Amino acid sequence: MAGFDIFEEIERLRREGAPFCVATVIRTADATSAKAGAKAAVTGAGEIIGHLGGACVQRAVCAASTEALSEGAPRLISVRPSETVVTLEREAEMQLYKSGCPSGGTVDLLIEPWRAAPCLMIHGATPIARALAEHAALMGFRVIMEEGAEAGQAEVAWLVEGQMPALEPRDFVVVASQGRGDIAALQAALATQAGRVTMVASCRKAEVLRENLAAQGVDVARLAVLKSPAGLNIGAVDPHEIALSILAEIVAWKNAHAAHPAGRKSG
Repeated sequence: MAGFDIFEEIERLRREGAPFCVATVIRTADATSAKAGAKAAVTGAGEIIGHLGGACVQRAVCAASTEALSEGAPRLISVRPSETVVTLEREAEMQLYKSGCPSGGTVDLLIEPWRAAPCLMIHGATPIARALAEHAALMGFRVIMEEGAEAGQAEVAWLVEGQMPALEPRDFVVVASQGRGDIAALQAALATQAGRVTMVASCRKAEVLRENLAAQGVDVARLAVLKSPAGLNIGAVDPHEIALSILAEIVAWKNAHAAHPAGRKSG
């Protein structure tokens, strides 16, 4: 492909924000069309952008990329002739795939998943909301705030009324409205698929609001996701200390989830 640059393609995919993998050939043996150093991007839909080798290699890369994206962890794979795979046990972290290619070549690849940073959606136009946005942006979160809220120096995306973003279970919502539109903010937060929803409020206030939402027909399973008060108990007093405690709790949850993603056993 004339003018093709895999690094430009990778950057394009990053800008688009959809998850993908980068597959790199790290070693080859015997006859193979793949060469060490060859690199390609593999989209979530299984499209391979770049050249890695023949059909056997491509099938293995697509399968391994799906697993890498699901687990959020890189994978080392080796595509080998069928008879070789049968006689060899699994090598440490290397996952073996059978190749039916007549050339009998072996291709080892590194599969690295990429996903955009988790989102943190913040409801409220309060000093705590602004402090949280500033700290979260420094930590690399994609911050979303209500239009009109102050974000300080943080780069944020604005939440337009009536246009709810498509959050995922790995994303977070913090309600820091502090008495100004609490019910509406909680309804919007719980209407997303965010895996963690926390509220800057006392346990008693949050329970009263939870009961009001239940009476309005909000799903009980979603109400169970709500946690209040938001943050770890570090004796926080001012907005920046409170924001730090909230972000520390979010980071702890994010890292625990990354270590044991859904469907993957620990130990």
